[in-house]
Amino acid sequence: MENFLVSARKYRPDTFDTVVGQPVITSTLKSAILSGHLAHAYLFCGPRGVGKTTCARIFAKTINCANLGADAEPCNRCDSCKTFNDSRSFNIHELDAASNNSVDDIRNLIESVRIMPQAGKYSVYIIDEVHMLSQQAFNAFLKTLEEPPPHAVFILATTEKHKIIPTILSRCQIYDFNRIRVEDIAGTLKNIAAKEGVEAEEEALSVIALKADGAMRDALTIFDQLVSYSRHSITYKGVIENLNVLDFEYYFNLTECFLRQDTAKSLLILNEILLKGFDGLNFVSGLARHLRDILVSRDAVTLPLLETGESIRAKYQEQARRCEPAFLYRALELLNQCEIAYKSSRNQRLHVEIALIRLCSLLGEKKTPDGNPPGDLKMSGQIAAPEPAGKTQTVEPQEKHDPSGYDISTKETKQEVKEEKNAYPKKSHTVSIKDALQSLENGEKDLLQHEEPPPVNGIMPDAEPLPETPIVPEFMLKCWNAYAESIRGEKPRFSVALKSIEPVIRENYVIEISFSNQSQIDAFQKQLRPGLEQFLQRELQQPRIRVEATMSPADEHNKKLYTAEDKLAYLGEKNPLLNKFVQDLGLELE
Repeated sequence: MENFLVSARKYRPDTFDTVVGQPVITSTLKSAILSGHLAHAYLFCGPRGVGKTTCARIFAKTINCANLGADAEPCNRCDSCKTFNDSRSFNIHELDAASNNSVDDIRNLIESVRIMPQAGKYSVYIIDEVHMLSQQAFNAFLKTLEEPPPHAVFILATTEKHKIIPTILSRCQIYDFNRIRVEDIAGTLKNIAAKEGVEAEEEALSVIALKADGAMRDALTIFDQLVSYSRHSITYKGVIENLNVLDFEYYFNLTECFLRQDTAKSLLILNEILLKGFDGLNFVSGLARHLRDILVSRDAVTLPLLETGESIRAKYQEQARRCEPAFLYRALELLNQCEIAYKSSRNQRLHVEIALIRLCSLLGEKKTPDGNPPGDLKMSGQIAAPEPAGKTQTVEPQEKHDPSGYDISTKETKQEVKEEKNAYPKKSHTVSIKDALQSLENGEKDLLQHEEPPPVNGIMPDAEPLPETPIVPEFMLKCWNAYAESIRGEKPRFSVALKSIEPVIRENYVIEISFSNQSQIDAFQKQLRPGLEQFLQRELQQPRIRVEATMSPADEHNKKLYTAEDKLAYLGEKNPLLNKFVQDLGLELE
């Protein structure tokens, strides 16, 4: 039986013109050869299977060619080229650094560098996977790499440039090889299939190119595998079956489900995919790539970013015309979140199903007044607390009610709250009333700034008289507690203090509260009153509401001492000698 030679070796490029997907590097090397500006050390780095070692061999063959052409291509007729093609050239030395990475191996290399080439001009040393050398081997190689003999040329190849020490990098000319484009791989496979007499569909070759992930060697290996599987007839269906690749049709059908908001069918498609043995994470990643391809297909400028065959490209363009960019942006965001949280999810199938349900409901989401999808929805029946700052939000009225039978969930409100720049972090611990009142006495500065109340009890001079609507005590208490609850995260002590106070409704829409200390009243006027009045005016729909703080009559037995002056006066009444002691020594309170 005839020995079979794999396509990766059989069709390995032997000239610069046959190298696939690296035009910049090949043209640069050819110009250096023609001009005679050859460096003594080169570093070829890039992904696997993109032609690093191949270009190194072609370069070594070309600089030793006796009949170099005007296009800097080897003649393949001279003795140097023939010996190279027969793999018996003594001018080219290849070293695998993965298995020869010790200091002794580098010492042997340094000794051989001193020997002049038997034929040709240069001795070329190709060190593959050079990043595998040990630190000591790199250090032993430095001097020779910097100042080699005139006949020595070093070509280092690696897939992991970041592992090479900077002193080596500084001594080499660095060439970064790119991943080979899908179009270039598919075109090369098409030419090879024609030479081998293999019938291949373009969609099948595109799938092979995508599976190769930019590596020509991987693509040729897959090509040989599929030729053996399909017996010289490569079809799209055979490729996806053999390579266990998910059919594009699944992604197109799922996108149709998203556009029709057909949740049930999308879940059935997912079930069919999982029954075929496909991994959920790979499915999510493939679906995200599909939506990304739809997005780039919408514009002729970004269409070259679509790496597929012509027939599939047309399907992408047809579906892209029916997908709005906003939908695609939101869908990609959801899939990205799903992919990130997939491995940490305990029920991964349910995690993917929830993502599909949300994708099917994207087009049915109602938008907020600013045009964005809704965020966290508020529970009905709760009083709207002040919104976090930063934006001015207006909630349009839906249904008005008589204040005596006020419906909290459907009331008309208009919220305008300025941004709260520096808020206290939320605390879950309880705070005593004594600490709350003490903070009021000390004049604790609240960083939240509220707007000043409307002039003249909230009524502009030219405004029409408002109807006389009484304040419902029960609803007023609910609003009062709601405001206290809303500031619990930012001002926990103030929240506790408000909950401990019993407000009293007076005439002319005055709500009266009592304090036992003037410092508490001052702190309330500065810190809480503006925001509290605005909140009550808005929730109770009565701009005339005012909150007034009064001094409660002090009870001798229940009198609370907050300030140092109060404590000194109280003790002085109990013991007059204390006052004389303070005066004689000239003591002052701090």
